[in-house]
Amino acid sequence: MKNLFLALCLAATVASAQTQTAAPAPTSTPAVSAPTVSRTIKAMHYRLQGGSAKVDFRGTDLLQRASGEAKVEAKKTNFEIDAKFQGLEDATKFGLEYLTYVLWAVSPQGRPVNLGELTLDKSGNAHVKAFTDLQTFGLIVTAEPYFAVTQPGNMVVIESASTGAAGENVDAKYELVTRGTYSSTNTHIQDAIFGIDTKTPLELFEARNAVRIAHIAEADKYAGSILSKAGQQLLQAEDVYRQKQNRAAVEAAAKEATETAEEARLMAVKQKAEAEAQAAAAAREAQARADAAAEAKRRVDAETARVQAEQAKAEAEKAKAEALAAAQEAARQKEEAEKAKAEAIAQQQVLAAETDKAKAAAAQSENLRQQAEQEKAELRARLLQQLNSILATRDSARGLIANMSDVLFRSGSFELLPGARERLAKVSGIILAYPSLHVAIEGHTDSVGGDDYNQSLSEQRAESVRQYFIQQGIQSASVESRGFGKTQPIASNDTPEGRQQNRRVELILSGEAIGSADEHPTPTPASYTPQHQ
Repeated sequence: MKNLFLALCLAATVASAQTQTAAPAPTSTPAVSAPTVSRTIKAMHYRLQGGSAKVDFRGTDLLQRASGEAKVEAKKTNFEIDAKFQGLEDATKFGLEYLTYVLWAVSPQGRPVNLGELTLDKSGNAHVKAFTDLQTFGLIVTAEPYFAVTQPGNMVVIESASTGAAGENVDAKYELVTRGTYSSTNTHIQDAIFGIDTKTPLELFEARNAVRIAHIAEADKYAGSILSKAGQQLLQAEDVYRQKQNRAAVEAAAKEATETAEEARLMAVKQKAEAEAQAAAAAREAQARADAAAEAKRRVDAETARVQAEQAKAEAEKAKAEALAAAQEAARQKEEAEKAKAEAIAQQQVLAAETDKAKAAAAQSENLRQQAEQEKAELRARLLQQLNSILATRDSARGLIANMSDVLFRSGSFELLPGARERLAKVSGIILAYPSLHVAIEGHTDSVGGDDYNQSLSEQRAESVRQYFIQQGIQSASVESRGFGKTQPIASNDTPEGRQQNRRVELILSGEAIGSADEHPTPTPASYTPQHQ
């Protein structure tokens, strides 16, 4: 089930991945534009070269069964943290985007430091050993999409609870990335290309997730070269895994891709924030210029208004005199408008009548077209029935195809036997009844004999039938012949029965009268594909 969740969550990675550049996991949190929430933890002050202290951990409301302890040992210049945890569950329980857990040290100023990934065993236990140069810090564990994140998410599952070290507790307020920043719902998951494989290293899933999340952060726009590098590294890791190299090689390649993807994400967040800041500054500057221009315009408008007021006063009497003339003109225009309105209504009535006539004519035309199509279909069916009574005939997109077996010719010859002439005479009588029909005669042979011989024989047989039709009175322009030799078998040439079926002459009747035209004179038969020639 875990791998099913991982496969579904990460399926979008390569579908959108072509991205990113590598760097070791950063130990500090850069400025980000992603939505954040705040949380407070107790930070403890530790003394360099001051021995060791014990730290207890307790699970939060998200993972109440979890617990742990850590030993913080002072070195010359930093502190070694040896932490053990119990009662952990698969991170995917918090969402398909979460794959692992990360241990963080948080300074009193709210600066988080990624101390490393918790690798769970089958019992839900984990062990982490890390170093930090912070002297005052609290410890938390968060569920994350991959190990190389640089700011903790708000899935805080474990917090440090108490310590035996000397010193004072300090409240450390820090920011968390809100839920949804890494959500798989932010990108459409296409084609679950990663199958369910319990042997797939978690590091490879994390790399896929990191590349997907970098895309969510628009790294393809703001950090394209780094994202491209990460995409290449992910493909290399996939190749190493498919080549079944040792697990250490797969994990190393996958971690490199993850770190590069995180670098691309951070770069994209930074570049996006800078672009937004520049856009905001430009907007403020533009607004200031607009305000200044508006004030200048207001002053000009005020002066203009004063001048216009004086002009208006002088023109008032003139306007009064003109008002009467305007009223008279308005009355005249009203009269003309009413007249134009009446003319427009009359014109609309004429147009409406013409429209009704056009609709009626269109309906009549459609009825005639449907009637013509029905007559064509009826004629086609009638011809099919008539031809079937003489030769085996089938309907096709090319037209009606009647099949003449080679038994109607002398063996190896193109001379028509009496039986063939009798059948063709009946067919010609049908064709003569419909002068608009076109007849295409196509000759075919089996695979016995050489290509030239079979081609010549097929052409001669087709032409023999054509000449017979012309003798029966069919216009030569309405009938054509062609031979295909052995190139278009409809059955296997490995059996006598199959060869007999392939030795044939086909009559293709087409034309506007039956609603078809032989527009494709040399189709490849779909009914049989020969295996042996």
